[in-house]
Amino acid sequence: MMLGVLKRRVASGGASSSILKQSLQNVRAAASTPRAASVAETEVLLAPRGIGHVRNYSRLVLPGSTVSLTPKRDVFSTIDLTGTKQIWSKGFSSDSADLVEAVVPFMGESITDGTLATFLKKPGDRVEVDEPIAQIETDKVTIDVASPEAGVIKEFVVKEGDTVEPGTKVAIISKSGEAAHVAPSEKIPEKAAPKPSEKKEEVKQTPKPEVAAEKPKKSTAAASTPKQTASEPQLPPKDRERRVPMTRLRKRVATRLKDSQNTFALLTTFNEVDMTNLMKLRSEYKDAFYEKHGVKLGLMSGFIKAAVSALQHQPVVNAVIDGDDIIYRDYVDISIAVGTPKGLVVPVIRNADRMNFADIEKEINTLAKKANDGTISIDEMAGGSFTISNGGVYGSLLSTPIINPPQSAILGMHSIVSRPVVVGGNVLPRPMMYVALTYDHRLIDGREAVFFLRRIKDVVEDPRRLLLDV
Repeated sequence: MMLGVLKRRVASGGASSSILKQSLQNVRAAASTPRAASVAETEVLLAPRGIGHVRNYSRLVLPGSTVSLTPKRDVFSTIDLTGTKQIWSKGFSSDSADLVEAVVPFMGESITDGTLATFLKKPGDRVEVDEPIAQIETDKVTIDVASPEAGVIKEFVVKEGDTVEPGTKVAIISKSGEAAHVAPSEKIPEKAAPKPSEKKEEVKQTPKPEVAAEKPKKSTAAASTPKQTASEPQLPPKDRERRVPMTRLRKRVATRLKDSQNTFALLTTFNEVDMTNLMKLRSEYKDAFYEKHGVKLGLMSGFIKAAVSALQHQPVVNAVIDGDDIIYRDYVDISIAVGTPKGLVVPVIRNADRMNFADIEKEINTLAKKANDGTISIDEMAGGSFTISNGGVYGSLLSTPIINPPQSAILGMHSIVSRPVVVGGNVLPRPMMYVALTYDHRLIDGREAVFFLRRIKDVVEDPRRLLLDV
């Protein structure tokens, strides 16, 4: 008994119908023979002679075989149906299985899009798994677009400067590597095609240079006349100026700093610190410190420990205004302002109040390296309850730093300069540093700000206070 179902009927006229009928009879005969019955699974293709396109056919299910009603679609040329045809089913394969797409990764909770800054590879280049092929510049960090598979870059779907979102397709990569031979051949005709047209244009434009040369003489003569009598200031020529679009990071920094000025009631108080004892402590123990902890002892860790102590003595400096409420933070996350070639970034040292000098120095080195390499993540810059900016590394003597929202204060460090200082009635040269505290006067009064900066001064000038908590 034949269980196959013919899903579509093919009607083509008298001769074709008789052939179809004869083919069905052949199928029945084939199904009744022991040889056919021993086959586990057989497919029978039915088509009238002269029909070039067969869209659907069904399987002939014989004893011991399984049932499959999956429609088959294919295109055949003219088929000779002098006998019964048997075709074994195979999995459909296409070129698309060889191609994978590199897309923009998730960039963070607060980042919805970015600008494709640059391509690190070119079409035809070989890439490995997770190898960066492009960089996305966001408001905060630069994010790499990595290759999902090893292969050869076939083409880039977007261009440099385009705005992209997470999930946007950036490149198509061939896993087999065949695209390496395709990409160069596609570019050859494009470069060779314009050559004939360029020659024609050169021939047509040959008689024109004389006319073009005469016009500038008249224009320059006319332009030179008013210059002699004009009393207007002479401006630099435009050809000596360059207009470059701002990077997203630079635009974001500009927006946040301006918002800080517009939102906070900024006020700055100053003091000076004698660095003698801290520098002496550093020089005496730097070798032993490096030998034990594998990191150099710097001055920044001393100021961070001093800032932690000052924040614990003046909790309001660690707080922030949120609407009509004040949020007091019972933790201390210190943000460190780091200047990079691409702009200012502010990585955060988490739970600085639980760290010792060695932990702080290690974390500073790690974050600073990531910031300069452009590999720092958004999570490593999120949050922060207080910021320290060290302009002294660039030689700054004095400044008024701007608060990093949503914080309420920022400490500015400056260069160390040897100055005459009265010590015990004597004038002695001392390494001195000016420190500045900019704070939100809506929340922090001058009294708390001055006491905070005095605590910084006391701890740095006498680090023993940290041991005795006095």
